[in-house]
Parts: sequence; structure tokens; C-alpha cells
Amino acid sequence: MTKKLRTLAAALLLGGTLLGSCTSTQTGSEAADLIVYNGNVYTVNKNFDKVEAFAVKDGKILAVGTSEEIRSKYKASEELNAEGKTVYPGLIDAHAHFFRYGLSLVSADLVDTESFKEVVQKVTEQREKYPDTEWITGRGWDQNDWAVKEFPTKDTLDMLFPDTPVILTRIDGHAALANQKALDLAGITPQTKMVGGLVEVENGKMTGILVDNAIDLVSAKIPAPSDAESREALKNAEANTFAVGLTTVDDAGLDKSTVDLIDDMHKKGELQMRVYAMLNPSQENQDYYFKNGPYKTDRLNVRSFKIYSDGALGSRGASLLKPYADKHNHFGFLLASEKEFRDIAANLHKHGFQMNTHAIGDSANRLLLDIYGEVLGGENDKRWRIEHSQIINPADMNKFGKYSIVPSVQPTHATSDMYWAGDRLGTERVKHAYPFKQLLDQNGYIPLGTDFPVESINPFFTFHSAVARQDAKDWPEGGFQMENALSREQALRGMTIWAAKSNFEEHEKGSIEAGKFADFILVDQDLMTVKPEKLRQTQVLRTYLNGKLVYKK
Repeated sequence: MTKKLRTLAAALLLGGTLLGSCTSTQTGSEAADLIVYNGNVYTVNKNFDKVEAFAVKDGKILAVGTSEEIRSKYKASEELNAEGKTVYPGLIDAHAHFFRYGLSLVSADLVDTESFKEVVQKVTEQREKYPDTEWITGRGWDQNDWAVKEFPTKDTLDMLFPDTPVILTRIDGHAALANQKALDLAGITPQTKMVGGLVEVENGKMTGILVDNAIDLVSAKIPAPSDAESREALKNAEANTFAVGLTTVDDAGLDKSTVDLIDDMHKKGELQMRVYAMLNPSQENQDYYFKNGPYKTDRLNVRSFKIYSDGALGSRGASLLKPYADKHNHFGFLLASEKEFRDIAANLHKHGFQMNTHAIGDSANRLLLDIYGEVLGGENDKRWRIEHSQIINPADMNKFGKYSIVPSVQPTHATSDMYWAGDRLGTERVKHAYPFKQLLDQNGYIPLGTDFPVESINPFFTFHSAVARQDAKDWPEGGFQMENALSREQALRGMTIWAAKSNFEEHEKGSIEAGKFADFILVDQDLMTVKPEKLRQTQVLRTYLNGKLVYKK
């Protein structure tokens, strides 16, 4: 290869084109930084219009139109020939745990384990890989996936790791298994009691199972990650989320120190991902943000608090109106008193913050819907959210619309829980679980998320679960409770413009329209037309943020 040809090849590789540059055919005179043309571009605007091309300047969409229109009007230093491939707005995950996910990448991955024996094997392998850590941690086990669908006990962990504290968190984050060393460090005994939590005791001895607030007693003893470890975790999380097409993540439950770290990394150019931060309701967070108010940059938005009202259905911590069908006289529980929920709601309203409350059970949802209603008074634009909105008594459904309450849901929860949700709720009550379409009808929009690392970070799993209501093996045939499936257009809106709206950001992102951030993705197949069984196979070819390439397959 001649020097001239080598130079040309290098230019093409660095120029951001898909298969080559076609700058010679540009005839426009108006300056742009990037032109995307010859694409199947879903704008996700009000009319769900499709276009072929758009121009980008200074990180924002300049104009959209046909390839001829855009290339005859604008001249750009960089072009992307999409060659008919599909382009969507950058995807927004309306409920995730971005920072926690990054930290979890060095813990034992226990997702999809088929037995407690396999859990122990993975934990042992992780210990061999990281022999010097003070604690052994892991996450992702789900006893409902095992042949023996009972909570495990700590006996094996006590035998293998008598001098090293171990805590293995269930996939939903609302139950954990701790060994005796960890329990001792936390001062937990069979007599330990608390509001909103449970230390499981059988025959006078602790099994090691901790539910909801009891987990905090142990996790509080785990050394906080160093500054370097936190930065590395955020970078790793960003790399993985860019690779699946996410350009904004709603991080549910952050402390001020983590928010400050994200802001610092943004300003130094170390982190690009846009973050909608939901704050933990700690006293420190309340004191600072109630005094100083919301905080907003192009990449960070801090204007909401994440509240927990109850636990999870899988660990029987979700607060139900009637007892669990598979546990006599057990209703689950609230994680705080009604007064505490009312007080925080009043304070958030007073200081202009959005309230985003985790609510799974029909009792928890009823209580929070009523509290929201008392504070909000009627239709409004406060956009207070119920995170998960998982089990809704029919008598409460209209409250979402009556008080303009936003249901923020994660469709993969339905397809993960559908195997056993009927066992927990019974055949009648399960019909009122995961009611996405009914929830959408209340306000005309519904934001979608994954809740990663509780579920996979892959938003195409979200899409498939929302429209087909099936798992990765396309089960059940015909879908799970399909009366509450979303259309493909609704699912895409839920992952883009509706998610942006739930964050008060619909005027700056969520669609490919002039004036908005140039956040977009190029994918290998069209979610609107591909067969349902192929939806989860969708691959992101490129991810752009502010018109800059941040991921290339």
C-alpha cells in the first residue's frame, strides 16, 4: 500500500463514516459538524415521523430531512452514511443503579445460578480471583430459579469463610445471605428487631437471611470504595451502557458525595454519560439540597429524591392488602411509618423536588398514591413518580391520572417474575400486576427502565418484554397477560421521549429534532419491523453523544 493510500485509509477510519466518506457530493454552504444520511431515522417526534438524514452542529441537531435536502444545504467535516440502517434517539433508562452497577462488576455475579451449590462455586472462584479483599460480596441469586425454591442458609459460608465476612445479595436487592462473621461485625443477633426489616430465625438460630432494612446493618460495615475505585466503577459502567445504546441513565438512590464525584468527572471530561440523579433521603442530602435547591448541567440533573416504601415480591417484602397466597398471614411490610412518608412528601413539595417512590405491593401503592394525592391536590406538572408500580388494586388505578402521577416501570420485571408471581399473589390478584397498558392510559405516557443490575442493562430486553411479554426463550406462547402489552411505538417512546419527560428533559433530549442534543444510536435491525423473537438480538453499531462517537462495535 502506498503512503497516499495508507493516509486515505486512516482518514476514513477516523472520519466517523460507516463505510466511507462521500464528502465530494456535498453542495451546501451552511456549516455543520456532522451529517448523517441515507438512514432509516426514527425521530420519535410528536408524529413519530421518519426521515433519511440530519445535520449536527455544536452538539445539537441542526435540521432533519431527506438526504438530498440536508446534503444540499449543509457542508460538514464529518459524514456518516448509514446505508439504510436504523437510527434512534439515544436510549434513556428511566430507572437504574448506574454507580452500584459499576461497583458490582468486581463482585461475584450470581445471576442465573441454578442452585445454591452453583452460588457457592461462583463465590469461591471470585475469592480466588480477589484473595485480599476485606469482604466477599456477590449479587444476583434468585431461589425461584432453583429446584429447591427456598431461601438458602449460611452454614456452608460459615464453614468455607469463618474469618471473612460474606454478604450475597438477592437479585432484587431486598434480601441477602450473610455469614456469621458478617452478622457478628454488624452486631446482629436472633433478638435483633427493626421497622421495615427482618432477621430470619429458625429454631432460635439465625439462618443468615436478611430482608430489606436488616441488610443495611451489614452493608454499613463494608468499607466505602476509594475515590479511585469509584471513578473506575463509573467509567466501567459507562462503557457497558454506551455499548447497549444508553445515553442517559436515571440513577436511583445516590448520596451527595457520589453526585459530586459524577459532576467532577463530567467537568474534567472523564465521564460523558448523562445522569438523572435521584437522591437518597439521608439527612445530609436533605439539609444540603433543601437549602441549595436542584442542580442542573447538560449532563447532570439533580432534582428528585428516591424513597423506598416497601420491599420486593420475590422476597415477600412487598406490602400487600391481603396475605401472600403462599405464606399464611404474611402481608409484607412498609419500610417506614406512614407519618414518615407524609413528612418527606410535604418537605419535598415545599422545596420543589420530585418524589420518586419505590412501591411494589398493592398496599404500598395505595398508601403512596393517597399521600401523593393529599400533597399534590389534583392535576399538576410536578411529575411525581411511583417507581415500579407493580401491583395496583383496580380501585387505585385512576389515582395516577387524577393526581398526574407518573408510573415508572421496568418491563423485564414482569417477564422475570411471571413464573412465580401467581404463587405469591394467587390467580385473581396476579391479573392486576405489571399493568403497563392500563398505567399508560392514565396520563398518556409511561417511562421505561431496566432497574439494572437487578435486571440486565440491555434495553432491547426491555423492549421485547414490553411488547411481547415473553422471556428470552419466547415463553409463554402468546405472551404473559397480553392485555397489558405496549405497542412497539409506545415502547420506543417509553425508552426515549417519555423517559425524558419523566425527568423534565423532553425539550432537550429524547427525540431527533432541531435544537435537541445530538444523542443517537445506529442499530443493525429495525425494532419496529423485525420479528418479535429477534428483538433481543438487536445490536448497537454506534452510539453518539452530543454528535460525538462514544461507542463503535
